[in-house]
Amino acid sequence: MAPRDRLAVVLLLVSTFVVILNETIMGVALPRLMTDLSVTPATAQWLSTAFMLTMAVVIPVTGFVLQRITTRAAFLTAMGLFSLGTAVCTLAPGFPVLLAGRVVQATGTAVMLPLLMTTVMTVTPPASRGRTMGNISVVISVAPAIGPTISGLILSVLQWRWMFGLVLPIALGALALGAARVPNIGETRSARVDVGSVVLSAFAFGGIVYGLSTLGSATGVVPVTAWLSLAVGLTALSLFVARQLWLQRADDALLDLRVFGSRTFTVSVALMAVVMMAMFGTIIMVPIYAQQVLHLTTLSTGLLLLPGGLLMGLLAPAVGRAYDRFGPRPLLVPGAVLLSAALWGMTTLDQHSSPGLLLAAHVTLSAGLAAMFTPLFTSALGSLPGHRYSHGSAMVGTVQQVAGAAGTALFVTVLTAQAGRLAEQGADGAAATAGAVQAAFLVGALVSLLAIPAAWLVRRPSDDPVPAVPEGVPSPAVAAEES
Repeated sequence: MAPRDRLAVVLLLVSTFVVILNETIMGVALPRLMTDLSVTPATAQWLSTAFMLTMAVVIPVTGFVLQRITTRAAFLTAMGLFSLGTAVCTLAPGFPVLLAGRVVQATGTAVMLPLLMTTVMTVTPPASRGRTMGNISVVISVAPAIGPTISGLILSVLQWRWMFGLVLPIALGALALGAARVPNIGETRSARVDVGSVVLSAFAFGGIVYGLSTLGSATGVVPVTAWLSLAVGLTALSLFVARQLWLQRADDALLDLRVFGSRTFTVSVALMAVVMMAMFGTIIMVPIYAQQVLHLTTLSTGLLLLPGGLLMGLLAPAVGRAYDRFGPRPLLVPGAVLLSAALWGMTTLDQHSSPGLLLAAHVTLSAGLAAMFTPLFTSALGSLPGHRYSHGSAMVGTVQQVAGAAGTALFVTVLTAQAGRLAEQGADGAAATAGAVQAAFLVGALVSLLAIPAAWLVRRPSDDPVPAVPEGVPSPAVAAEES
């Protein structure tokens, strides 16, 4: 990799880590914000829901956008929006402005992740992609995992504004350095924007994520808006898919669905969805169990999650090197087994379990996730021709958001239903919550069993037939050399 390309990747990695961190930083902060801003739990939850919803709406559009604007322009747009949103959150006088700042933050975040993956796949030779994607896995997996830890540490000594105030100088520094040093990589091309596809995409992915998020935050009877939103989202998704299949005949699709012509991409993305469901469901469940059942403080909960996050970061580079040498299957299969074993272990947690048992289960889960993220991202995108990297990256990001919302909704819905049932049977608060957490992890453990056979189906991209490259579009190898 050329020195200028290496510098671009490093800047993108650091910047993406900062922006992705904010997706889960709200988790343990909501109780404090509810008190300080005098809002209800349902209202406060919008700080997380709106972030995820904005990501789901914007990410599908990035596959189209990244082919039409330069690398530097995309970086400045993403970090500029994120920095603006962070400044708004830092200075927010009340909840509405804070919510608006979160939406602006999410818009920048939605552009940054596909930009990083597209750039890396363009400039990195296939033989060393595992090692580079291992660094991306640190960003994608560790940043959300340690978000609750960092917010817990900040809130133990500072006001909630400092969750954003401490990030703002870093974001502005990355923006300034990127403006000076990020090069333009690859070629752009002009094409018309299909407004109909943009509208359908917003209703499809936005409706699905909003519906799932509403299901996940419901504490009693599920509101009609959740089912209506899901119905609208699924209907719009059907129309969106049909429109893309029609438009891609002329290579004008907003999100090119021909990426699913690669068997390895399809299987990897499906397996990634299961992994993200397990990860985001666990991120929600562990703090609830730790604080409401084991009666740990916010700081203690954050520190309990820290070893798992650090382990993922430490393992990611080694996993990347192992991928380059052995391929995906020797990593994915043990990783899927560890993931499932950890979730089954969590089904044994009750109100008398020790924090050490929860810590061990979370570390095991983190080890399984670390073994899976790099092979999945590398295999999925590496199986595509170069001119479809941006569309593949956008699809991966979209699946992450939808699967994360689905995992959260699944775990929380089971938790709520089982807690109410146990309370009706006379169980006290801690016992009812413990039983409900067990039920939620049981459902997650059952879902995780799907990951083990799927892991056997992922192949090294070189073993996959490469889709034909359209006339006039350079091959991946040529594109890499020209950049």
